[in-house]
Amino acid sequence: RPRDNQLTTMLRSASVAARRTVLTSSRGAAAPRAMAFHASAPRDEEAKETAPVESKGGLFGTGLSEWFALPIGITAAVPILKMDLYVVNEETQLAAVFVAFCVAFWTQGGDAVHNSLDERAKTLLKDHNEAEDKVIAALEQKLDFLKANQNMVNDFEAINEIRESSYAKLNAAGAIKPQHDFKAQMERVLNMIAQEEASATEKVKMAIMAEATAHVTEQFATSKDLKKAALDAAIAQIKGTAKDGTVDPVRKQFSIFLKDKADAASKVSGDDEEQAQRAGMIAKMSAIAKTEKMFFDFDASGKPVMKA
Repeated sequence: RPRDNQLTTMLRSASVAARRTVLTSSRGAAAPRAMAFHASAPRDEEAKETAPVESKGGLFGTGLSEWFALPIGITAAVPILKMDLYVVNEETQLAAVFVAFCVAFWTQGGDAVHNSLDERAKTLLKDHNEAEDKVIAALEQKLDFLKANQNMVNDFEAINEIRESSYAKLNAAGAIKPQHDFKAQMERVLNMIAQEEASATEKVKMAIMAEATAHVTEQFATSKDLKKAALDAAIAQIKGTAKDGTVDPVRKQFSIFLKDKADAASKVSGDDEEQAQRAGMIAKMSAIAKTEKMFFDFDASGKPVMKA
């Protein structure tokens, strides 16, 4: 029975030693892969290449297969445990279980953890690059805007020059415009006076013609001699027997009436009628000047008076 216990202890010790050897070799093989992974930018120190160290691999770098560690461990464990150089207790078993868990997790899940971290790093790097691209695009757009606005000062200077010249032209036009307005207002008043005089003259002509027509008609209606003379003149005109220099009785009566009317008008001064017409004309001109807001007005005598 004691021999079985000793054998069991020796086998456990050999197993632990073999596991440690495998763990050491696994760590040595996986360490470069873990060290090659970096999520941050490489530093200058890391960029320097070191001279590679030649390694034969295998058990302790001898080139032998790692499985040779098993018999070596068993052979070494027997005297160690027999001579009580190493005591196997519950702490040793717990450490062996922990080491076995670490080895199993490293060998079975190491790649998954590496891929997960690598994917996360790639995602962060991609997001960082996209943000940098957006910042670069914004800066390029700002640069283009600044390049386009390099001549802004010259443009504003040109605008100010155009504005000053425009104001100067407007001032010059403003000085001349009142003169043109005054001229147009005077022409408006003169045209109105001409129209009023033409209208008054036409009214007088129509009145004289109506009066002459009524007078001649009454003369021919009451005078048999005029009727007979008019009838004889019409018959002679139709027959063509009218003598040269013969005056038409109707035209003659109109001429006599107009001559008598002119003689009568020359004897009458007509100042009252003329003054009334003048006052009416001045009143119309003053009303137009006020309505159209002219620069002047007319006093009672018809003289233009400039407004203040």
